[in-house]
Amino acid sequence: MGGAHDPARPGPVVLLAPASVGHTRRWATALAARGVPVVLATQHPDPAWQPPRGVRVVTLPHGGLAGYFRNVPALRRLLRQERPALLNAHYASGYGTTAALAGFRPCLLSVWGSDVYDFPYEGRLKGWWLRRNLRQADAIASTSEAMARQVRRLVEGPLDITVTPFGIDTTRFAPLSTPLSTPLSTPVVRETLVVGTVKTLAPKYGIDVLLRAFARLRADSPQPLSLLIVGGGPQQAELQALAQALGLQDAVRFTGAVPHDEVPAWLQRMDIYVAASRLDSESFGVAVLEASACGLPVVVSDAGGLPEVVADGETGLVVARDDPAALAGALQRLVADAALRQAFGRAGRARVQRLYEWDSCVDRMLACFQHVQARFAGARGRQQP
Repeated sequence: MGGAHDPARPGPVVLLAPASVGHTRRWATALAARGVPVVLATQHPDPAWQPPRGVRVVTLPHGGLAGYFRNVPALRRLLRQERPALLNAHYASGYGTTAALAGFRPCLLSVWGSDVYDFPYEGRLKGWWLRRNLRQADAIASTSEAMARQVRRLVEGPLDITVTPFGIDTTRFAPLSTPLSTPLSTPVVRETLVVGTVKTLAPKYGIDVLLRAFARLRADSPQPLSLLIVGGGPQQAELQALAQALGLQDAVRFTGAVPHDEVPAWLQRMDIYVAASRLDSESFGVAVLEASACGLPVVVSDAGGLPEVVADGETGLVVARDDPAALAGALQRLVADAALRQAFGRAGRARVQRLYEWDSCVDRMLACFQHVQARFAGARGRQQP
């Protein structure tokens, strides 16, 4: 088995996670910047990433679905070699399986979204296996309160769950008055009031609902309006056809996929931000918080963790999911009231700075690490004669 950390020899934190995902790289970089040595074990390497000092990437030998099982011996060897203070596995399904089978303690399991909202309902075996992974962890880290509630729905009995949100760098995500750190590859000329979103173009994100709501809004508003849809995805051609069918071809712009470094600049060209997701697997509204940090009023659906990141009536408006009429009504309220847009935008940025600033979220993750280590050490001490 992987064994447990020897407190007489402090070791690094081992992150077991996909290096190909930006959030993983952010956590690894932030931890190293705080003086925590990080070993990132992954079966999803990112060849383009140059890890900073303090982060060492170990690529596990096997990939694909089978890799989550076949990489167990390699992970055990790595854990014996590194003798880490903590194993933090990300995603309760795939990497959570590798961690559970490796048997190392203390183990913190970070849940992300689809792993607890979708995976356990794809069959009885998957449901059983996911619950097993959750129970075997010493503690759970969740990006939102909504997802923590979902974990508790899956597993009966007491669970040690800490909310560790994905934080926002409010120096990068800031209102237009702040100079842009990254220029757009394709400049946008502001001529109308711009409603916008930044999302993958996939059915669960409700871009079709946004298009239908915008068609209603535009028909009823005397003010020139445009819709900016930032992002690419499998539904792009279908959504472009819908925009054409709704007569919006001259009012809607699809940018396609853009680098994340350009997202602040795209947000700074919007007046209102919308997240119209229709599924609860929208576990945490990172994009909504990025928009709020840029001083935008937001309108979100009541899906998953989206209402958690909006103070309804203070930083934005929450509407029923899959309801174009309700979304159009909320947008019309903001379109007609510039003072309300400004008030929501100011309050939204202040709320992000107060609750979701990146540095404070790193503090919360470090506190979670310390809690798990102390709890495990205390439990082991009670077991000794």
